[in-house]
Parts: sequence; structure tokens; C-alpha cells
Amino acid sequence: MPVLLNGYRLHISLTFLIINRGFMKTNYQLILEIIYQSPSEFISWPNRKLLLLPGAIRKNYHRYPESIRQQLIEAHITPDSRSNGPAICSFLLAGGIRPLREDGKGWNIHHIYDGKFPINDNMLTLRAVANDQYFTEAAGLVALHPIAHAVADEFYEFAWWLRKEAFDRFGFDPDKVFSN
Repeated sequence: MPVLLNGYRLHISLTFLIINRGFMKTNYQLILEIIYQSPSEFISWPNRKLLLLPGAIRKNYHRYPESIRQQLIEAHITPDSRSNGPAICSFLLAGGIRPLREDGKGWNIHHIYDGKFPINDNMLTLRAVANDQYFTEAAGLVALHPIAHAVADEFYEFAWWLRKEAFDRFGFDPDKVFSN
């Protein structure tokens, strides 16, 4: 059940935050409040789960099987051979929208399970780019505004908020935190 905290809905329980890390007591909380109040201004989700390339992990250059190349081309998505290209293509093919920045480049496509912020100090968390069943899983990808991307990289609370959203939307929970 969502918790109302400082005027925004928090989808992770208050008890969870207190037990695991406590609240942020900095001015950065204001940035989080702005994102939580208008998430669609900062976060873009795919419409569905999609594992585009089972067996792929992040590397410098990627080649696509012809059937996947054709599927992307038919969807008007240019096959992207760069290191994060397959994740970007998976996100787009799963119906994700990648808004443009002021400089014309797309928002960052972020793996919400990035190996950072384990649920507790005795556990590791998935690093999707190094796991061949999660690198191109769209349920674990979001397009983030540059501000939200910096926040996701820096703050435990926001990283777990994104992970809980992925669970609520797609049942995506590779660390088995929400489904247990």
C-alpha cells in the first residue's frame, strides 16, 4: 500500500525505509519530491516485458540475429550495435518512449538493477548488464531525464522506488525482494 510522505506517494513501505536505510535528511529530498510528484516528466517506462536477446551481455559491439534485425526494422527502430544498443532497442520495441534532451540526444536508458544499492549489507543485487537473462529485459529498463538519471545513480531510496514500480508494472523482481 502506498505511503504518503511529505506530500508524495511512496510505494515502498515506510517500515522498509526505516529498517533498511532511514530517510534522507538533506536538501536532495526536494529533488526526489519533485520527481515523485510528476514521475512522467522524469521517467518513461516500456509498455511490456520483452527479453530481446537472451544470452547477450553488455560488450563493446553487438550483432543482431537476422530475425531480430528484421523485427526492429519493421518497427522502425534502427538496430544499435553500440554497447548499450540492445537494451535501447529492447526498451523501444517494448513500446517505451525515449524523450529527447535539449541537445537532441535521447534520455538515458537505465538498467534499474545496476548492481548498486543491495537491499541489505549481506546481499548482492543484480547487475543486469553482466547477466545474459537481464541485459535486454525491457521490464528492467527505463528512460530517465538527466536529473532523474543522476538521482538513480546516487540515492538508494529512488533506486528501490524504481524497482518497486517495475515489480508493480511487470512483476519484475530478479532479486526476489517484493515477491517473497
